[in-house]
Amino acid sequence: MKFYVTKDVFEKIPDGKFGLVSVTGADNTGNNPEIRAFLQENVEKCTEFYTGKKVKNEPELQPYREAFRNMGINPNRYMCAIEALMTRIAKGQGMPAINTIVDLGNGVSLKHHLPIGAHDLDTMIDGAFGVRVSEEGDTFLPFGAEEREPVEAGEVVYATGSHVRTRRWTWRQGDEGMITENTSHMLYIIDGFECNLEEVLAAREELAELAEKYLGGTVKIGMIDKENMEFETEL
Repeated sequence: MKFYVTKDVFEKIPDGKFGLVSVTGADNTGNNPEIRAFLQENVEKCTEFYTGKKVKNEPELQPYREAFRNMGINPNRYMCAIEALMTRIAKGQGMPAINTIVDLGNGVSLKHHLPIGAHDLDTMIDGAFGVRVSEEGDTFLPFGAEEREPVEAGEVVYATGSHVRTRRWTWRQGDEGMITENTSHMLYIIDGFECNLEEVLAAREELAELAEKYLGGTVKIGMIDKENMEFETEL
């Protein structure tokens, strides 16, 4: 399975960095109390950190808001996933446990204040998945919807074939490719920049270590930037 980011995306975010952790042969069945405790610990820390603050003004979120503007996306209307998550936390709404893969990603995301997506690779089309600019004919299935909706050309998206999996870069994942208890081949993607690369690398290493410990299977790490735009998910 190939993951890629196209050149035209880097024209919009030239300092973009995509930290990657793939797992082949993961076991996502059952509940893991240690990972759930890890998630809850970081929910509590973020609640304390953001209480009384206006999340969108915090310095760690400014590179994402600026990147959205460079992509032609209004960050006040469409929040980056990490801003939306932190806003939820700041309002005291917490973060529910879902399954081990998702809980692990959310826990590391909260700990490092970075957007992290988890994707089931066995649901991808033609063995490829990546970040590109949308084209005419692309469609998206919103969460909980039964019908696909068209995506206008020119939007930065995560996509496989003509199926958009995440709209407006890191704004919203769709219903397709969700992580389930049957997921065994998956990819964590940590979206960042040169300015927070150290944090991206720390999150990647922690994800890899915890994935190997709690998910089993074969773990592989990688990094995509404008000098290296493809990653093979399996060893």
